[in-house]
Amino acid sequence: MACGDGFNARGFYSLRSRRIVACDFDPKAIYTAKKKNAAPNVEYVLADIRTGMPAGKFDNIIWDAAIEHFTQDEIEGLLEDVKARLSDSGILSGHTIVEKTDGTKSLSTHEYEFKSKEDLLRFLAAHFKNATVFETMYPSRHNLYFWASDGTLPFRSDWSHSIEFGKE
Repeated sequence: MACGDGFNARGFYSLRSRRIVACDFDPKAIYTAKKKNAAPNVEYVLADIRTGMPAGKFDNIIWDAAIEHFTQDEIEGLLEDVKARLSDSGILSGHTIVEKTDGTKSLSTHEYEFKSKEDLLRFLAAHFKNATVFETMYPSRHNLYFWASDGTLPFRSDWSHSIEFGKE
């Protein structure tokens, strides 16, 4: 969701996925994605996820560096839509930033910057049985990373994609 120029869709996700549907509401971003970041398994779709999220069931929906561009009400509605589009064991994953300590936004286009891990977790926990948020903190930036699912979360011992060292 909100794929921008498609760099992550092609450069990261297409390498390990059979099929990717990447969407953004900006026609220029989709044009750039198709021109510069095309891949045989990536479909770029012009879509405003608030009103027309791509249909289908997905094993992973990625909301990377974009959740902060929506209002609290929009985030709630989008989380409902995401949940409806995830497979039974599907995972929502992504990352965002924490609001600056002085309360100002990092970018004027951000509608809602989370105040803490707990602030983001309250949104996720209202929609998913399992959610985790972890953080990295630097002098100029405080990042939050998240996973949410009604199934098992990544890297837990019961996650079906886990492997033990020395075994495949």
